[in-house]
Amino acid sequence: MKGKITPWTPPQLLVVTFIFFSILGMFLLKLPFATEEGISMLDALFTSVSAMTVTGLIVVDTGSVFTTFGEVIIMCLIQIGGLGIMSFAVLIFMMIGKKIGFKERLLIQQALNQTSVGGVIKLVKYLFYFSFTVEAAAVVLLATQWVPEYGWGRGLYVSVFHSISAFNNAGFSIWADSLMGYAGNPVVNLVISLLFIIGGIGFTVLVDLYKKRSLKKLSLHTKIMLWGTLIINTAAMIILFILEYNNPHTLANLSLFDKVQAAYFSAVTPRTAGFNTLDYGVMERDTIFLTILLMFIGAGSASTGGGIKLTTFIVISLSVFAFLKEKREIRLFRRTISEFHIFKALAVSMMSVFLVFSALFVMNISEKSAEFLPILFEIVSAFGTVGLSMGITGSLTDLGKSVIIIVMFIGKLGPLTLAFSLSRPDKEKIRYPKEDIMTG
Repeated sequence: MKGKITPWTPPQLLVVTFIFFSILGMFLLKLPFATEEGISMLDALFTSVSAMTVTGLIVVDTGSVFTTFGEVIIMCLIQIGGLGIMSFAVLIFMMIGKKIGFKERLLIQQALNQTSVGGVIKLVKYLFYFSFTVEAAAVVLLATQWVPEYGWGRGLYVSVFHSISAFNNAGFSIWADSLMGYAGNPVVNLVISLLFIIGGIGFTVLVDLYKKRSLKKLSLHTKIMLWGTLIINTAAMIILFILEYNNPHTLANLSLFDKVQAAYFSAVTPRTAGFNTLDYGVMERDTIFLTILLMFIGAGSASTGGGIKLTTFIVISLSVFAFLKEKREIRLFRRTISEFHIFKALAVSMMSVFLVFSALFVMNISEKSAEFLPILFEIVSAFGTVGLSMGITGSLTDLGKSVIIIVMFIGKLGPLTLAFSLSRPDKEKIRYPKEDIMTG
């Protein structure tokens, strides 16, 4: 007698689909005409996963190792990974006229981290319309800088590549030094940073802003994201400007205007963007620790970025303050945050810390030639799908590369999604009496 086949849950389908596209990308990048001289299977997988997770960490130089075909494959993986595999599935369903059922809506809800199934199809439509419009506008603006420099064909291609990479918070660049050659270019700095800030705020916030168009009517999530982004970016910029002001390898030799530009860009890019106009390998240790914190926090929910998410960080912080003030509820903007979201924020944070420390333990054993701080920086960058590095990615051992691949994978899908894909919900049928324990 055949056993009953249990259908896959939405988290399981997301994980399997993501693995499928990552492996597909690996084989495409391994094709002879995708690279100039060929790369190993592990390096192809690393690049594919880095693109699908919109991380941007590279073990080989994108511009010199990959052909135009290879770069286009990377660009497609970035777009699919950034906007979501399920979102593209919905687009295809709509194009061929296929009805989108409840199961597909559950998948989209899981992929976009929504609280309910209602309205997810409309959200996907807004997502594509807004994303392609913003990317196209950015291409035009970037072309004003790069077409005169590289000519029409190359200039437009460079603009398209970096527009898609920036909006999806990928951090991939066709130049070995990322955007360090444009540290003093206000157009490149502003356009690229606005792209990854908009992409990192989250599509739910963007749709809410479009529909409400009034600060008073915005949802609590939107208000937290907007104010949180403004405060954390401003504070990070001021601190970084002060810390690096006299560093001869970063800001010291720049004009005041260029110092402000570079400090601003370096403060906002750790929020999962991955581009850099300064060399993180020569920054002050204080700045590196600040950057690690920013990368761990990450961007917004339902965005193209990673990390534990800004809302998670804020909920955890508010929980601590509420406990110290002996309050039983967390209130913000005349709203109360439910216990479920507090527990979820705590679960995400603890699982993320466990992941980072586990990876750190393994890589401290495998990467004997690297120092502790660059390894920690690399791991948090992978978890936050940021893509910044202190220069050790290319010299990692095969085990180190494999660890980073796993961390990027979990960082993109989210620790909870992976946990839910491996477990079944356990509904409690028996309740026991409460008893106090000593903590703290």
